[in-house]
Amino acid sequence: MSNLPPIHLCIMQPGGYVHSLGFLDPAQYFQYQFRRLGAEVSMGKNRLKHNAVNFVFGAHLGFDPGLRDHYDCIFVNFEQLGEGGAQLAQSYFRLLGSSAVVDYDARNVPNYTQQVEDVPVVPLWFAPYLRSESPQALVERPIDLLFFGSMNDRRRALLDRIQAKGVNVSQFDSPLYGPERDDFVRQSKAVFNAHFYETSRFEQARVSHCLSLGTPVISERSLLTGPDAAFENSVMWVDDAQLDGFFAQQFGTASFFEQAQKCLENFKAHDPIEAYADLLAFAAGYAKGRREQGLPTCWQPHQINLGSGKDYKLGWLNLDVLARAQPDVVLDLGQPLSLPLRVDSPLVGPMDLAPGSISMIYANNVLEHVPDLPQLMTNCLELLNTGGGMHLEVPYEGATTAWQDPTHVRAMNENSWLYYTDWFWYLGWFEHRFAAQKLTYLNATLQVCTKAQAAFMRLVLVKVQTTPQERMTARVMRPDFALPEEAALDPRLTLTRLASAKLATQKRLHTV
Repeated sequence: MSNLPPIHLCIMQPGGYVHSLGFLDPAQYFQYQFRRLGAEVSMGKNRLKHNAVNFVFGAHLGFDPGLRDHYDCIFVNFEQLGEGGAQLAQSYFRLLGSSAVVDYDARNVPNYTQQVEDVPVVPLWFAPYLRSESPQALVERPIDLLFFGSMNDRRRALLDRIQAKGVNVSQFDSPLYGPERDDFVRQSKAVFNAHFYETSRFEQARVSHCLSLGTPVISERSLLTGPDAAFENSVMWVDDAQLDGFFAQQFGTASFFEQAQKCLENFKAHDPIEAYADLLAFAAGYAKGRREQGLPTCWQPHQINLGSGKDYKLGWLNLDVLARAQPDVVLDLGQPLSLPLRVDSPLVGPMDLAPGSISMIYANNVLEHVPDLPQLMTNCLELLNTGGGMHLEVPYEGATTAWQDPTHVRAMNENSWLYYTDWFWYLGWFEHRFAAQKLTYLNATLQVCTKAQAAFMRLVLVKVQTTPQERMTARVMRPDFALPEEAALDPRLTLTRLASAKLATQKRLHTV
C-alpha cells in the first residue's frame, strides 16, 4: 500500500488511572496489523503527533475536542454503547458524532451517528505475536479457572455458582494488565468470560487475547451476545441453563481438554488483514482530506507545563530537561533563553515561543530541582503575559517530603518568593514582577491542611506591572540606575544615523 501516512496510537490515561492499561492489548493489535501493511507506527500515552494520523484509545476518559484543530484524530471506541451499556458523558457521544471513528462492534455505531456506513468496524482476532514457543500442556497448568476484569453483582453471582460446583476460580487481588497478567493467563487451564453490562456484548478484546496466548476461554452466552463468526467454534459457550452442568460434569475432563485444544487451533485460522487494510485506506483518505483543508502549520501555545513524564498535559506545551520524559520539547528554562524562539517539535510540530505569549505556567514539584532558579523565574516572567500566572506546587521546608528526592537542591517556605515579588530589582527586573496569590498548605495526600501539617505548598504567582514607586526603588537600589543602554544615548551614533538618513533623501531626490 503506497502513500501511507505515519500512524500514532494514543492511549488516554488520567493521572494514575491503572485501567487505561487495558487499552494496551487492542493498541498493540492495531500496531501489529498496520505494520504488516507497511505503515510506520508509534505509540504513546496522552501524546498526539502533528505529522501522523492519531488513533485515540480511551477518549471517554477525557479529550478536548479543540485538539482536532491541530491534530488528525480517529477515535477508537471499545465501550459498549446503547441501552444497558456503559454510562458515559454526553460529551463523549458528541465527540464521536462529530469525528472520524472506528468501532469494534457495529451495534455501537447508531448510538453516536446516523451515518453508520461511514464508521469502519474492525475485529480483534488471532495475534500471532502472543504465541508461546513451548506452551505448557493444559492439563498440567496450576490454575484451574481464571477470571479477571471489573467485578459487579452480576459477575459475582456467576462465579459463586461455578465455585459451588467445586471449581476453584482464581482472581487477582489488584488490577493486572499487560505481560504481568499474561503470565497468569498462560498458567491457566481456562479463562471464564462473563458479561458486565445488560447489553451483553461479547468481550472480544479479552477473549481474543487469551485465545492468542494459548489459553481456552469459556464464555457466557445470551441472546444478545452476538459474537463475531471467528469465535463461534473457537470459544466454549455456556448459557445460563448450561452453566451449572458444564462445570459440574465437563470441566477438567479429558473430553474438555480435547475440545479446548480444537478451539485454540480453530482460532488461529482467522486473519483480519482485509479489515485493517480498509481501515488504513480510510486513515490515508482522512489525512489527505485534512491536508486539502489547509490547516494551520505553526502552533502558538498559551499554556506551559514544566515537567513531563506522568504529568504530561495534552494541549499544553510540555517542557522537560530529560528526553526520557518524552516532552514536546527538551528545553531548560533554567538556562539563558533568547526570545522569540522557533522550535520544530516531533509531537506538536513547528511552534513559536514569544515574549508575553503565555497565560499560564504550571510547575508541579519542579522548582526544588532547578540549579539556577532565578534564571528560570526570569524566563517565565518574560514568557508570561501581564496577568498570566505561575501555578506552583513545592515540598514544604521541614517536612519529610522536602528532601526525599536525591535530586532536590533546595527546600521552600513562605519567604522563598520574596526575591520574585518584593525584591525583584535584585534579579535585574524593572517593568514587571510577580505578585503572590493564594498560598495553600497541603498534607502528604495533597489535601488542604494547616501549616503545622504541611508537606507541600501550593502557590499562584501572577505577573504584574511595577508601579512608579517600585521603579523608583529599583533605580535607587540598582548599580546602573536602570537607565537605557548607553549606546542609545551616544551622540556619535545619533549623528551617524542622521547623516545616513540625509544621504538617502538626497539619492531619492536625485532619482526624481
